[in-house]
Amino acid sequence: QVLLVESGGGLVQAGGSLRLSCAASGRTSSSYVMGWFRQAPGKEREFVAAIRWSDSNTYYADSVKGRFTISSDNPKNTLYLQMNSLKPEDTAVYYCAADPRPRVVITSSYAYWGQGTQVTVSS
Repeated sequence: QVLLVESGGGLVQAGGSLRLSCAASGRTSSSYVMGWFRQAPGKEREFVAAIRWSDSNTYYADSVKGRFTISSDNPKNTLYLQMNSLKPEDTAVYYCAADPRPRVVITSSYAYWGQGTQVTVSS
């Protein structure tokens, strides 16, 4: 069992920055992939970014490449998402997720999920 708790969401103006954190506890392993997904009102949950814990390989959705950076602090079991140059279309609830061996961009392939943190970007 893995518990994931997101934090760091809030209200920011377009062009601003936020850093999200996801603290993991429980029986995580070095083979886990951890990712960020987001869901805007009326839309399906979509992949944002992911990182493989063991080797730090990263993956990004095209919509956030060059603006968002995913990283991990392995000793602290903490995942981060640095979000720069935020746009109103980035407004969503952001979720962190983890799985031993997911299909990286597929929402349903992740076994563990946090409760989400709201990010609102004003025009």
